[in-house]
Amino acid sequence: MQHINPLQGTATEIAQMVQRGEVSADDMARLSLAAIEAIDPRINAVTDITAERALAEAEAIDAAHARGEPLPPLAGVPYAVKNLYDIEGLPTRAGSRINRERPAATADAALVSRLKAAGALLVGALNMGEYAYDFTGENAHDGACRNPHDPARMAGGSSSGSGAAVAAGMVPFALASDTNGSIRVPSSFCGTFGLKPTFGRFSRAGTFPFVASLDHLGPLARSAEDLALLYDVLAGHDPADPASARKAAPPVTPVLERGAEGLRLAIAGDWFRRNAFPEATAAVETVAAALGITREVVLPEAERARASAYVISTSEGAALHLERLQTRAADFDPDTRDRFLAGAMVPAAWANKAQRFRTWFREAVKSVFETVDVIIAPATPCFAPEIGQKTFLLDGVEMPVRPNIGVYTQPLSFIGLPVVAAPLWLEDAGLPIAVQVIAAPWREDLALRVAHELERRGTAQAPIALIPA
Repeated sequence: MQHINPLQGTATEIAQMVQRGEVSADDMARLSLAAIEAIDPRINAVTDITAERALAEAEAIDAAHARGEPLPPLAGVPYAVKNLYDIEGLPTRAGSRINRERPAATADAALVSRLKAAGALLVGALNMGEYAYDFTGENAHDGACRNPHDPARMAGGSSSGSGAAVAAGMVPFALASDTNGSIRVPSSFCGTFGLKPTFGRFSRAGTFPFVASLDHLGPLARSAEDLALLYDVLAGHDPADPASARKAAPPVTPVLERGAEGLRLAIAGDWFRRNAFPEATAAVETVAAALGITREVVLPEAERARASAYVISTSEGAALHLERLQTRAADFDPDTRDRFLAGAMVPAAWANKAQRFRTWFREAVKSVFETVDVIIAPATPCFAPEIGQKTFLLDGVEMPVRPNIGVYTQPLSFIGLPVVAAPLWLEDAGLPIAVQVIAAPWREDLALRVAHELERRGTAQAPIALIPA
């Protein structure tokens, strides 16, 4: 598709335009930097701008093109990263006040290095919830990141800037992280496609951790095709990350067009039908109708999986930050600090029990995937709440917003399943909401194929926001 402004294209389209010489890498870098300058004051997604670096990377791409050299797959495509990724020359904030006092990173994070080798242009770092312990995108130090589709609403967290920057059209894709849902929640609230790969599939080297046994890295983009292209660039073993899997990652792009053909599809029942606003239920029903899904499966004890994920997250996270909590408690966001302090008091017996249950749950879900290939579930229980909103009604009960946005994402992160968030725009809805497309471990290809099929049918889509002046 030809766009008047090339920055409105997907990453795949931009790379093709640069390859054909229709636009230069320098043009793309400058378009992205100009968009940040014009748009970001209204949504607060960007914390650091790396203009000099982006222009230098663009110059190298254009020089290679002028020499007739073959260009790498993402040549000339601008992007930005959640500010827990190391960027050479910048302190790695991780959304905190304390971390910005750290020395500047001396090298890029592993995934940033892979993107540079693929020709992508890094234009900046992005706002996030403090230390990634957040579902809202309301950062006490850098300010709340606003939803481009309605700036009065949350962008979702903790990868708030990643979702907002892509949805606003400042970059065609961004890197993020997902421990309990921090890719899938912004994807749902901001209306982008998002990929949480299998635990161990992408290297985490050079990023600031939250919960080492649950942390995943992944991209958000405006198409499933872009997610597949990014997967092909980013997947692979890295000895610098102890959790990195020594497992082959065949490219997904060549099989994307197979769509849902031949796949056994089902809807997640029980826990994933509870606690939902009408829009979450409608999103799943819309996908079921589009793909002809009639079967429903149960992930047994998903509610307990969510509770166990909380125990592990808060206790591991608190252990990481214990010294900072003891010496600089006043420099934390009070909400984050209090959750970490609570985690520091979790009995070891509880954490051990949660880990034992995790082993059981992984095997139980594995048996479900013996009879089904892909499962569809809601990504969030509702549209994006308003910034500052503290409670909402779940099944008639008033519940706090912040912890309950992740009711459907946490049980899946808990055992490291690959998930694609696919955004929908329901009839007469002014906001997006996503479904989760869930596959068995190491089968990102199946989740991406189904997401691509939903996009091809027009069921899922990620339009750039028309941001109010």
